[in-house]
Amino acid sequence: MDGILANQKEHVVLKKSPLLPIFLIVLVDVLGLTIILPLLPFYAESLGASASTVGMLISTYALCQLVAGPPLGQISDRVGRRPVLLVSQMGTFVGFLILAYANVLWLVFLSRIIDGLTAGNLTVAQAYISDVTKPENRAKAFGMIGIAFGLGFMVGPAISGYLAQYGNSYPIFAAAGLSFTSIMATYFLLPAVAPHPNPDAGKQKRWAAYLDAFKDVHLGPLLWQFFAFSFAFGTFFSGFALFAERRLIYNAAPFGAKEVGYAFAYLGLIGILIQGMMGRLVKSFGESRLVWLGFLSMGAGFALMSGVHYVPYLLLAITLLTFGSTILRPTSQV
Repeated sequence: MDGILANQKEHVVLKKSPLLPIFLIVLVDVLGLTIILPLLPFYAESLGASASTVGMLISTYALCQLVAGPPLGQISDRVGRRPVLLVSQMGTFVGFLILAYANVLWLVFLSRIIDGLTAGNLTVAQAYISDVTKPENRAKAFGMIGIAFGLGFMVGPAISGYLAQYGNSYPIFAAAGLSFTSIMATYFLLPAVAPHPNPDAGKQKRWAAYLDAFKDVHLGPLLWQFFAFSFAFGTFFSGFALFAERRLIYNAAPFGAKEVGYAFAYLGLIGILIQGMMGRLVKSFGESRLVWLGFLSMGAGFALMSGVHYVPYLLLAITLLTFGSTILRPTSQV
């Protein structure tokens, strides 16, 4: 009898497991984000933005995300993950709608500010996973998030590239639709979890701990190393679209949102393939050698791309960049 009850309880726990809903939520959110990535520079350009203004637009979103991230995390500790996740997703949805109907540049900036200030979707989702999984199961759970990111970065830009040929607003409405789907999934499928019993514990020491981490003899160099990687990869993502538009020709026309979307989709595909090889690469080379190999591969990719004028060389440069960044992301955080 006890065995039957134990099996029933296990079945109920599995049935109510939030990992599948959170996987779907993260996947849909990443799809929405990556649909916008290839299109945004061209969309801003069509409204009169210069290359430097496009850079400011992308930086504005990142700055708002940096400022709002810690407070959103603290609020989610206090009131629970699910309400903050819903507010974050609603901000993204509103930002996409404003972007879709924007006919002047300041509305594009407004859309990215709103999205940036509420951009706690993925951070809160990861915190939710930590809350509902045991320590021994977290690596597997976060592995699911990695799969969602990989699929999103492969499929999202491809959707953007396909829809962009019909008009700039089509990919944005697709992203808004996915964002609304994510809101519905969170509201109807994701179970609520209790807030932290002592949400303000360690709050006052958080920034001091960040500074101490960068000053640490062993941890500091690793953090600066990861910053260098993130800076290089962020520069590539923010500047590639306009670089490709000015440098590359396909079918007798400059690269546009369609071609950039397909290039990013290729990047996502290569990233997924390399992620599947990471276990064997770590065993063969070791983590420290992979870090060196990753930076060398990224450097070679950037050097090749700086002089690229033909699509085959572009694909080779993207392959080198993606190989380097894919092996650097996990190994530089160990």
